[in-house]
Amino acid sequence: MIEIKERHVKELSALITDLARSLGFLSRFPVSSRSFEGHSGEMSRTPRAFPLAGAVIAAPAGLFLALLLGFGASAMLSAFAAVALQILLCGALHEDGLADCADGLGGGKDREKALLIMKDSRVGSYGVLALVLSIGIKVSAIASLINTLEPMNVALCLIGIAALSRAMMVWHWHALPAAKADGVAASLGAPHDQALYTALFLGIGIAAVTIVPFAGFHPLIVSLLTSGVAAYGFQIYVRQKLGGQTGDTIGATQQIVEMIALAALSISL
Repeated sequence: MIEIKERHVKELSALITDLARSLGFLSRFPVSSRSFEGHSGEMSRTPRAFPLAGAVIAAPAGLFLALLLGFGASAMLSAFAAVALQILLCGALHEDGLADCADGLGGGKDREKALLIMKDSRVGSYGVLALVLSIGIKVSAIASLINTLEPMNVALCLIGIAALSRAMMVWHWHALPAAKADGVAASLGAPHDQALYTALFLGIGIAAVTIVPFAGFHPLIVSLLTSGVAAYGFQIYVRQKLGGQTGDTIGATQQIVEMIALAALSISL
């Protein structure tokens, strides 16, 4: 009995460590250097905590949105502020991936040209349009949710979708080989099977807990199906175009899933 408890405590401690490392990887949250002591930098296990990190990142944005609404701010202003805060907390990490992917996949005639464009730090017309459309759709969807739900329920939706979108990042990362042998994604390794299963369980579980109590199962299922299909379609396209994933395609997956899931949720309510 004591051994079982010790094992559970050790597993919980490892998950908390992975959460801290995930926050250090995905956000600008200050993380103690102790969480990285003895860590080689490989990411085979750490991504299992990505959904938890997504929930932590989205929580301040959700609370900020509810606070603004409480002070009488409009739905559109509150939605913009919540999205802006999430971008700041993440250092625009995922948005950068989306913009680079749009430029590379849209402007590159072949694999080599696409990867070269994605490596360029400059943002082209495809990238700008992708960011405008992504932010516009997310803000519009959140504003629609505000007009339908109580402020705290909208905040919970943001948390649930944020967790789900980070789980889909792990799926994309796990499903495809690295497109570049010298790329960042290749140097970090790939999530192992158990990390993927844990991430999907946490992502879907957090989304269910934060959405089902006030919206029911139907909106959740619609969001899961539509965002899952979008993530899978993007995954197939990336495999055909690039032959594998990069850090940019992983980040773009998060943005695509978040955008589609929020839109589907707002429509289905």
